[in-house]
Amino acid sequence: MSREIELGLSAVLVGVIEGEHRAVPHVLTLPGPELPTRAFDPERHGTLEMSLRDWVESDTGHTLSHVEQLYTFGDRAGGEGAHHVSIGYLAIVPGRERLEGQDWRAWAQFFPWEDRREGVPPTLTDLLEPRLRKWADTSNKRDRLRLSFGLDGHPWRDELVLERYELLYEAGLVAEYFNDRRQPVPAEIAGTGRPMPRDHRRILATGIGRLRAKLKYRPVLFELMRETFTLFELQSAAEAVSGQLLHKQNFRRMMMQSGLIEPTGAQTSRRGGRPASEYRFAAEAEWERRVSPVRFGGARVR
Repeated sequence: MSREIELGLSAVLVGVIEGEHRAVPHVLTLPGPELPTRAFDPERHGTLEMSLRDWVESDTGHTLSHVEQLYTFGDRAGGEGAHHVSIGYLAIVPGRERLEGQDWRAWAQFFPWEDRREGVPPTLTDLLEPRLRKWADTSNKRDRLRLSFGLDGHPWRDELVLERYELLYEAGLVAEYFNDRRQPVPAEIAGTGRPMPRDHRRILATGIGRLRAKLKYRPVLFELMRETFTLFELQSAAEAVSGQLLHKQNFRRMMMQSGLIEPTGAQTSRRGGRPASEYRFAAEAEWERRVSPVRFGGARVR
């Protein structure tokens, strides 16, 4: 007997929240935690994106800036009931929106190995790498492991978030591997990130990877910022999303030469200490900032 298929729209809503010492990338979740998801109603909305924007903005109160479709995901879990199919979307909540008062979670809760601003995380070196090397018993697996996790002299590629998660799933190092098989989760993998129901952590990984990739060829970072910002805040947001440190002077030179920002003439002491100059998007560059490349790779700390 064929199972009923339920088509839902799942939103990866990303925002950057300024912490005490650095910016922290967050994702909006529902209790579970799971991604906000609604069934698609073709009678009410003409397109999938119109449907997503409508219910996200009405339910959360956030005005979305950048929105793009990711992939279609099918729930791997067996059992009875409807088969869940989700179309994932990446949506950015700009910094001028209030992020407080809702269930915003740092995405490091779900992927603790992805933030390398303080060096290679112990989760990777102490917990995951030894188990992954033991699992990689063929040349194909070893090649995938080196390329995905930047091992044995290979560079770390920040955009390969989904590829890393998929390897961990195959190796049985995330809770979803066992949940999908209705098996108890071993205690030793408790430190490999907070699990999510169905395909939601896979969708989240895809959204983070897509956002990181876009930093390399489109100034989507600007969509995360408030109306006015300092160069420190802009760099801090770039580092938060990419999970890597950037060279201060190189980053600032690239921004000033891009033609996409202009000084407001004002200064701010939002972060304490000496006042810092504020910038805004150059009015004449409104179109260019949506399509022009701003390559942050040249400012990356190797």
